[in-house]
Amino acid sequence: MFEVLSEAVAHLRRGESVVLATVTDAQGSSPRDPGASMLVLADGTVVGSVSGGCVEGAVYEIAQEVMADGVPALQEFGYSDADAFAVGLTCGGILTVFVQRIDAGDAGLVSRIVEDVDAGRPVAWVSVVQHPEADWIGRRVVVRPDSHEDSLGERFADHAVVSDVRGVLVAGDSRLMHFGAGGERMGNEMEIFVSSFQPPARMLIFGAVDFAAALAQQSSILGFHVTVCDARAVFATAKRFPAADEVVVDWPHRYVTREVEAGRIDRRTAVCVLTHDAKFDVPVLAAVTGLPEEIRPFYIGVMGSRTTHDDRIRRLTEAGATDDAVAMLSSPIGLDLRGRTPQETALSIAAEIVARRWGGTGAPLVDVSGPIHVR
Repeated sequence: MFEVLSEAVAHLRRGESVVLATVTDAQGSSPRDPGASMLVLADGTVVGSVSGGCVEGAVYEIAQEVMADGVPALQEFGYSDADAFAVGLTCGGILTVFVQRIDAGDAGLVSRIVEDVDAGRPVAWVSVVQHPEADWIGRRVVVRPDSHEDSLGERFADHAVVSDVRGVLVAGDSRLMHFGAGGERMGNEMEIFVSSFQPPARMLIFGAVDFAAALAQQSSILGFHVTVCDARAVFATAKRFPAADEVVVDWPHRYVTREVEAGRIDRRTAVCVLTHDAKFDVPVLAAVTGLPEEIRPFYIGVMGSRTTHDDRIRRLTEAGATDDAVAMLSSPIGLDLRGRTPQETALSIAAEIVARRWGGTGAPLVDVSGPIHVR
């Protein structure tokens, strides 16, 4: 959702209405996840996508109706065996899309959300998508970690929904939630959709080497906030790593300690140690693997040959690392793509990170049965 809201602001400020279509549920092999959004402007221009092309035409038609009458709409799209060319998802999935109009009076609200996103502050847009009383549908509230804005129209509902949504916001999830008609936690009559924004996950690359430059570029493409860190100032320069969001000159283990103290490392963080130099590797790996589980990076990859890694394990063990800590390390780093260049190596590392993040096998899809888009 949030990637299209910045486009909406300028039009809202000009007094125009826009229509926002958002995926609220995705089942099976559907192409887009909950939260994916398409914006339809007053002049008919479309920004964004809800399905990569499968149902955009039908959603556009619904958006025109919503633009005209302001009545929100919830529509499910699924596969049709009888007619593969019918409106639906020929990939076999099911998408549910909520379509709502945003009017010029909401320009300030949307602007503040965009400001939060631009500043990297967590924020969630919550919409009522189903309710036994029609006038509840489309009501919304914007939730932040320590405040909220707008209202569902009932104080009790605001309290319950805002409180529960903050738990979702911590994880950065976008999902459906259910409450009673008045916000009761044990009910199901009211269905809300929570579209959450969290700052980008972090990629910490230790070692200002050629492979790091290629990996920084690849990681940026994947949406990570990329940091390259090396204690050698002559190598750790912004000019050598234009794709990195920041380049830090410091000993890697000291940098990790400082970032942990600042609360900037969590389970969404990926760490790649590319120096294959024991005086850098061992201290930073000891620091990262020793973190509490709730903030330990989900991926810790280490470059080097098998012989180098055997020596690294010996040194880590001598430094007090446990077998569990050693088992966290992905080394040799990356998937077996047989790549040779820094760019090919970066691709194999990025592929392993994606597989680790979502539970993929790394096997060719032609050799894997079941849905392609597994949730």
